[in-house]
Amino acid sequence: MSLYTMRHGRRYFRDPTLPYPLPCDLTELHRQNLRCMLLTSLFGVPFCSPLVAQSPPRRVLEIACGTGLWSSVCHEYFKHLGHTNISFTGLDIAPLAPDLNQQGVNWRFVQHDIRKLPLPFEDDEFDMVFVMDISLVAPMTGIQEHFVDEQIRVLKPGGILETWESDHILRTLLPNPPDAPNISEDGQRQADATATYTTFSGTPFVVAQNTYIRDYNTWIQKILDRRKLSAVPCTFIGPMLLQETNELVEIGSRRIAIPLGEVRWEREGVGGWQAGTNTRTTPEDVTQLSSTANASDIWTDTRVLTSDQAALRRTALLTFVQTIESLEPLLKEASGKLQVEWDRWWANMMTDLLNQKGTSNGECLEVGAWWARKL
Repeated sequence: MSLYTMRHGRRYFRDPTLPYPLPCDLTELHRQNLRCMLLTSLFGVPFCSPLVAQSPPRRVLEIACGTGLWSSVCHEYFKHLGHTNISFTGLDIAPLAPDLNQQGVNWRFVQHDIRKLPLPFEDDEFDMVFVMDISLVAPMTGIQEHFVDEQIRVLKPGGILETWESDHILRTLLPNPPDAPNISEDGQRQADATATYTTFSGTPFVVAQNTYIRDYNTWIQKILDRRKLSAVPCTFIGPMLLQETNELVEIGSRRIAIPLGEVRWEREGVGGWQAGTNTRTTPEDVTQLSSTANASDIWTDTRVLTSDQAALRRTALLTFVQTIESLEPLLKEASGKLQVEWDRWWANMMTDLLNQKGTSNGECLEVGAWWARKL
């Protein structure tokens, strides 16, 4: 029997027990590839663990590899540094990746459903295990907890586990957010260069202000609740790794928020950016200049995005709109709208987000990377 079935003009996995809500056709794979490239650009490298840069792995496992794009990008990154003896293994429920050997990657593909443990690998087989956007495959509690144990099992002592994930609910970032504590200088420098914000539990967010994003948030929450999937997986990954401190050390993370477009409070200077620059105006600057200028004037300078920064935000917005497109049948069902009502909502949403700067209040895509080393 085929792995796939056609519904609503899109290709889906046939297995009715699989909670995964997205299609698995070329359109969706393109979205996933674009999101992978976006996150790689935001982080600056295809991995965030400083341990990987210090000691490149020899054998890498990419779980839920999809098209294998991350493995290909990682191969090119290390090849540029002169490391050409790295092998990559991709694992997924379906053979969606091309033969990367034809692109010069030392590559093998293993077809396996990650809900069925153990994974088909020996103990201590890999130097690095990488997982990206797996929160829609299995619940963050239960199976995911055992899944982390499996990742640790197949890692060699000293091996690196790294996970990238994105939240499915969007929030609005308030003005003048503080930098995340304990972020490395390189990490903060990369965030400033990409016009993104390092985040932590104290980052000031509120619910999305855009009407259409609020609608989406309500509907995606319903969809994921029915499948026992988390709408905010980024809140679970760190605690799951910290539960494994008897086997994992040097646990770290890097979380960022990327606005989906030009933000009004950046443009008007509420966030404390100096005009035409990427340099922040600090409270100390305000104190120093208060004798000659009104302190509030310091905070009304504008921030001008570079073309590259604007392109990154536009790409983040595009991947969000593509997510809505991939989830359209489920979102329409969750909304309770008739087809004519849905078509009107869809057209208005596209116009608002893509043409009318509907995310200018600060709606953001929240993403993160987590890593650890096995004892």
